[in-house]
Amino acid sequence: MHILHTSDWHLGQVFYGKSRAAEHRAFLDWLLQQVDQHQVDALIVAGDLFDTGTPPSYARAIYNEFVVALASRTCQLVLLGGNHDSVAMLNESKPLLNKLGATLVAGAREDLTEQVMWVRNTEGDPIGQICAVPYLRPRDIQRSEAEQSGEQKQRSLQQAIAEHYQGVIELARSQQREQGLTLPLVATGHLTTVGASSSESVRDLYIGTLDAFPAAAFPEVDYLALGHIHRSQTVAGQDHLRYCGSPIALSFDELGKAKEVLLVELGAGQPAQVTALKVPSFQPMAMLKGDLAAVERQLSELESDSDQGPVWLDIEVVSDDYLSDLQARVMALVEGLEVEVLLVRRARADRSATLQAEVENETLAELSVQQVFERRLALETLSEAQQQRLQQRFDQVAEILAEEQSE
Repeated sequence: MHILHTSDWHLGQVFYGKSRAAEHRAFLDWLLQQVDQHQVDALIVAGDLFDTGTPPSYARAIYNEFVVALASRTCQLVLLGGNHDSVAMLNESKPLLNKLGATLVAGAREDLTEQVMWVRNTEGDPIGQICAVPYLRPRDIQRSEAEQSGEQKQRSLQQAIAEHYQGVIELARSQQREQGLTLPLVATGHLTTVGASSSESVRDLYIGTLDAFPAAAFPEVDYLALGHIHRSQTVAGQDHLRYCGSPIALSFDELGKAKEVLLVELGAGQPAQVTALKVPSFQPMAMLKGDLAAVERQLSELESDSDQGPVWLDIEVVSDDYLSDLQARVMALVEGLEVEVLLVRRARADRSATLQAEVENETLAELSVQQVFERRLALETLSEAQQQRLQQRFDQVAEILAEEQSE
């Protein structure tokens, strides 16, 4: 059985005002080529199909076009909902997806049979099973109990997640026993596990007080296809427990790390053989850091591919002086080059002076909630990654509140 494991497409992402539509279309065209070349039996997308719960129409079109294109091939498609996805929005197209031979599990199901599926060969014979576990929302798997401490809630939620996995996997094994089969068993998940290395674009899953689910708590399977972490990696040093990562860089700090999808070969009684298929870069991006002279040198060393358009840049300027015309100076450096500056930042040491200059003419009534948070965050002595994670958590809370207010 050949499985292709991908996740975290984030269709519809707006990246500093830039659409990723062209990159996503190019990636999905490439992915179809891999399905054909490697004779893939099942393609798993382990969550975060979309970047938001209300994706733009062009993102839905890209998604639908891919489902239709794959339907003409002898490859089963298994789609899982992630923390960025709306269960209701995904389920709108579920009947149509079923007609096209795709399986969608947007959220946890009370009827666990909806999360267990056979993988079949071209003759229709079963060659394996997939336990399709999406992002598990606490309200779907856990009963709230009054007067629980934070530690008790954490243990309770971890237990609920473990029991959900155990139930789905035991159901799959019982189905195999009933038919006298011993076939490879694949499970999925969209969550953070202990020991996984994340990036700035990953919105941490703080489910109640649960920071990460222990890898040892997963039931035994032949392969665990995980999503949510954007860097491809094994979990707890075990080669069959894997994050495949996002197929395109969703933040500048993901540059320098290969983007991959994972081709998994499975046979009864044999360990999973995992081959990383490197995803081509469809949009050149770069981070530059230093004083203006150093930035100018780095710009001269940039290599651009005219077929892919200008290089997107994140420039962090280090200076002992407060430069009031920083943006203008940077734009003068890039004039005439095949680049597009998406972000210009001052080094952290320069930010307090910048903030003071901004607030002198501001009043609280003039600021949005987002701006107030940003001003307060800038006063903290935190690393770039720490500040980014706090910003992402604030955005997550703001999204949840916005959804509740719209209901």
